[in-house]
Amino acid sequence: MRVMQILPELKQGGVERGTVDLARELVARGYESHVVSAGGPLVTQLQREGSSHHTLAVHRKRLSSLRVVKPLRRLIVALQPDIIHVRSRLPAWLLRLALRGLPAAQRPKIVSTFHGLYSVSFYSAIMARADAVIAISDCVRRYITDHYPAVRAEQITTIYRGVDTAEFAPPSDGDNRWLQELLNARPQLQGLPLLVMPGRLSRWKGQRTFLQLMAALKQRGVHCHGLVVGGPTPGKEQYAAELEELAAALDLNDAVSFLGQQSAMVDIYRSAALVCNLSEHAEPFGRTVIESLALGTPVLAWDEGGPSESLQHAFPQGLVEKDNLALLAERAEQILQQRPVVALPAQFTLNSQVGQTIAVYQRLLEVEQ
Repeated sequence: MRVMQILPELKQGGVERGTVDLARELVARGYESHVVSAGGPLVTQLQREGSSHHTLAVHRKRLSSLRVVKPLRRLIVALQPDIIHVRSRLPAWLLRLALRGLPAAQRPKIVSTFHGLYSVSFYSAIMARADAVIAISDCVRRYITDHYPAVRAEQITTIYRGVDTAEFAPPSDGDNRWLQELLNARPQLQGLPLLVMPGRLSRWKGQRTFLQLMAALKQRGVHCHGLVVGGPTPGKEQYAAELEELAAALDLNDAVSFLGQQSAMVDIYRSAALVCNLSEHAEPFGRTVIESLALGTPVLAWDEGGPSESLQHAFPQGLVEKDNLALLAERAEQILQQRPVVALPAQFTLNSQVGQTIAVYQRLLEVEQ
């Protein structure tokens, strides 16, 4: 089986990481893997792990992107993939144009993954025009069935995003260089439970709520320290300054640290007594939730969207009614006191995700035969 994945770029992000993870596993299982994108830092890893990368400018939302259609068609004719897996709207449109005029015998089966709750529009509807559709959570599946009724129920498969349990594994020896460096720089944190708020600094990601949570815990006499991990969205650096001003106004200068962008997320999750996911809008999935759970770290989140689905399966006591700050602080204190043991259910592992995705591919090819 020859599989081609198409996405805008191979920079850091959930969609990009998922693409590289799947490509690696396809190769490991004996399939031929190709990825089409405009390139990015993850290309080196992708190629090192056995996939072929084809650079095409499928990432710019402008008329000039139509120039990509003919090269994409030539690539498809040359490679003759059995499956083309598209992961974003613009590449999906370019792919549709590239397939026009190709004889039916040369047309591969098309799989699309809805990675988000896209705006409902003609532009977004292209993701529903595939032979098979993958939803990354049940809330995304409901979004598809509610807004794109032409997609038959049997065309949709819910496949949760999966954690690579070889990378995100509980420590065997307790060694955590990142934590030791943190404590060397901030010795006053020694012995304090750490609450981690990961994610890029964005108004809807919930950092303001996290600061309010830390203020509530301080008022309750809970001794802990908050770590805000993530850099600002490019062009919106002012929000980072606003968060620091809010922390000062809430008298949290000694209770919260802003660490900026960090790369050692595995060690950061391992260091945490509690990881928080407090987005103001329902997220379609929430990768930080399952990554933390894979490392044995409890998670606190609003009871909505994809994070709610993950925690219902793994750690339901971590769910709190949306915007109930008093209950959020109470639940956080309980978790810090109880130090519960958590584990990641099998359906949220990369092995499960890949197996289910390949099964979707194989069903399509069996129907064709």
